[in-house]
Amino acid sequence: MDRFHDKRFPNEDDAYRAARNKLLEAEIDLRRQTEAVAEMRRALPAGGIAEDYVFDAPDGPVKLSDLFATGRENTLVIYSFMYGPDAESPCPMCVSMLDALDAETPHINDRINFAVVAKAPMATLRAWANGRVWSNLCLLSSGGNTYNVDYFAEDAEGNQWPMINVFRKADDGVRHTWGSELFLAPPDGDMHNRHADMIWPLWAMFDLTPAGRGADWYPKLSYD
Repeated sequence: MDRFHDKRFPNEDDAYRAARNKLLEAEIDLRRQTEAVAEMRRALPAGGIAEDYVFDAPDGPVKLSDLFATGRENTLVIYSFMYGPDAESPCPMCVSMLDALDAETPHINDRINFAVVAKAPMATLRAWANGRVWSNLCLLSSGGNTYNVDYFAEDAEGNQWPMINVFRKADDGVRHTWGSELFLAPPDGDMHNRHADMIWPLWAMFDLTPAGRGADWYPKLSYD
């Protein structure tokens, strides 16, 4: 019963401890697998980019290559925000994740670079950010380039999709190192592709609870 540690919760019985030890072993295995997958991700051969995309930023046009700030790791993570040029409002799921990432951005930017790209015009993005009280995210519009199409955030019909892409700046220019292609993979039974879970704390919180994620709950833009 005391395989991992000797702590006990109040009124804990032997059945709970036996089941918890089995789960703890699985959690240790999961952590080991998570680290192994991260190592494989870091070892991917990097590929060149098609062009040095020019985005619309709050202070004017900015190139992809200029998003690498001095003093940080030469790494840039871009999240593609589902907010099309003609949409009345953005994707509630994206907004939920960006609500959390806005607060995390100062910590992220102390080490690497992070930007959020959407097809909506810059003025629309700024208005939404102000209403949401986002103060840290680097919001960029890709309305004037092909970034969304090239990096799988937009399909041939103009539908917007969420994607995470990682770039690294090297001596020979900016290179693409990873994209969240799990979103593009065939369905695994009835499981959602969950390609952004690693940067989205909401679902990790729900996974700790007896009710889990549920089958029909999704984030909303506002709650009564």
